[in-house]
Amino acid sequence: MATYAIGDIQGCFTELMRLVERIDFDPRDDRLWLVGDLVNRGPSSLEVLRWAKGLGERAVVVLGNHDLHLIARALGVAYASARDTLEPVLRAPDRDELVAWLRGRPLLHREGRYFMVHAGLLPQWSLEEASGLAREAEELLQGEAAPELLRRRPADLEPRSWEPAAPPLERARTVLSALTRLRTCSESGEMALGFAGAPDQAPPGQMPWFRVPGRRSGDSAAVFGHWAALGLELAQGWLALDSGCVWGRKLTAVRLEDRAMFQVPCGSCRG
Repeated sequence: MATYAIGDIQGCFTELMRLVERIDFDPRDDRLWLVGDLVNRGPSSLEVLRWAKGLGERAVVVLGNHDLHLIARALGVAYASARDTLEPVLRAPDRDELVAWLRGRPLLHREGRYFMVHAGLLPQWSLEEASGLAREAEELLQGEAAPELLRRRPADLEPRSWEPAAPPLERARTVLSALTRLRTCSESGEMALGFAGAPDQAPPGQMPWFRVPGRRSGDSAAVFGHWAALGLELAQGWLALDSGCVWGRKLTAVRLEDRAMFQVPCGSCRG
């Protein structure tokens, strides 16, 4: 049995199927970890959702910012952006079932020496603390508070710092910001959520979250995506897997047991 972690798919279903064939994935024995952003910008979000849902327990999926955007649109609290490709999902006969399934996905998954999030963790959070905060936010996403939680996009709220005593919805918004949008932060954990460039272009005082000295989650290896400008980066303490498929680059899988890496080109899938 093998476990393969796959980077941001973003509706690139054809490339995903080629990658699944490339790794010789067997759903009877193998498992997939999907780092979030299953949907949007690519042409086939509906097919990706149906396929991932159909894998049941053979796929572990964490929520990304584009997945949250789809949920927000389905709940009527977000507008289409210029590059959205979500209409086939929103018009699908199984739309409600797919959105309900997506709302039930975790924000953070931990297993053995690895943990998986879409984007990142604040440096002051231990993995145990981050797991608890993720569960709090997940409960809100799955309940009646979800529309209010998602009504304001995290990008509208920067700069963001962790406020442990904040009201529940504000705490959850900060958690969503970190887990689904974080790329860089200061050593004290202040996030620059609008930054999407290469690490050497980070704003003053900001650095990649996974390189913050002494981050409390550093005892485990992080598996994440979200940062196409960073690209594929395999290090002892992290696996950064967003290799920019939707931008015409590659879709990547890494086998967690031995860190063997597999890729397919994605020239036909552009957002």
